[in-house]
Order: sequence, then structure tokens, then C-alpha cells
Amino acid sequence: MRDGGLVAFRTDTIYGVGADPFNGAALERINALKGRDGKPILVLAATEEDAGRIIAERTQTFELLAARHWPGALTLVVAARAKAPELLTAGTGTVGVRLPGDPEARAVVRACGSLLTATSANPAGRPPALTAREVAEYFPEGLGLIVDGGPTRTQLPSTVVDATGPRPRLIREGVVTRAELRETLLAAGLDF
Repeated sequence: MRDGGLVAFRTDTIYGVGADPFNGAALERINALKGRDGKPILVLAATEEDAGRIIAERTQTFELLAARHWPGALTLVVAARAKAPELLTAGTGTVGVRLPGDPEARAVVRACGSLLTATSANPAGRPPALTAREVAEYFPEGLGLIVDGGPTRTQLPSTVVDATGPRPRLIREGVVTRAELRETLLAAGLDF
């Protein structure tokens, strides 16, 4: 990982491709491997404190949703620190961050420096890999390591919420449902 290598591993949702989120060459490798560019790359954190290394601002929305749904399959989009590479943020100045609910996934992240990218392990336009074997079939070359964590426990991706402002915006519904998010926010007096 220190040399810009890529690893595939089972997250708390689907298999992801991990790299050091501060290594521009590794981020280029991810985009080349997946055949995509111009899209932000999400980051997993081993602990909520580790997430602070990439997050510039923790909004009220972020705090509320993280308190209720972390660790878990909720990716929160927030302002990124200035040192976050443009390839990570795709020039948006924001980054999607998640504290995975799966202890094994957090252990992989911790072993790789406590922050690790986790873009889905699939070529652009193909379904996400749900097993290590599917990852290997998609990518016979380009990965330094595939960690076989067994089959995924869900076929859904993480839910993604833009938490940059006072009113959250659902970007993608996944494991955490819109109804669950709404319940959390309404309890705090916020509309969703």
C-alpha cells in the first residue's frame, strides 16, 4: 500500500478496491483498472477519529447521521481537507467517508493505514463483485492482493448522503433506507 499498490477486500457491503487515499498514483491506477475517470472515490475509516484526517468540516447533519448510523453502511459526503487529492474528490472539494459496520473490514482498513479507498470492485458499467472469485475474474491483473472475506452479506451498496449543508440530500439509497434516515433527522427536528 505504501508503494501505491491496490488491494481488493470485502467491505461491510460489497467488495471494494482499496488504496492509500493520499497517493495520486494509486488513485490513477484505480481509475485505469476500473476504466473510469471523473468520479469521486469514497474512503473507509478504521475509526471515527481516523475519518477526521480527511474531513475538513463536520456539519450538524454529519454529526446526527454518523451518531446514529456509524459504524454502518452509510457513506457521508462532506468537505474534504485541502490535502485530499483532486482524483479522490473529482474536483468537487468533497469526499464520501464511511465507518464500516463490519469489524473485519475495519481491520483491513486499520492494517492499511486507517484510511482506505473502497470504490466498488468492478469494471465501469458491470455489477459489483460479491465474492473474491468475481473480483479475480474481473481483474486478472492490476491488484496486488485480494483478501477473501467470503461472500458479501448484502448485494446492496452503501447509502450515500450529501451532508455538506444544513439540509441533507440522498445521493444513493442502499443498505440504509430513506425511511431510516428520515426517522433519524426528524427526531432532531430536521426535514428530509
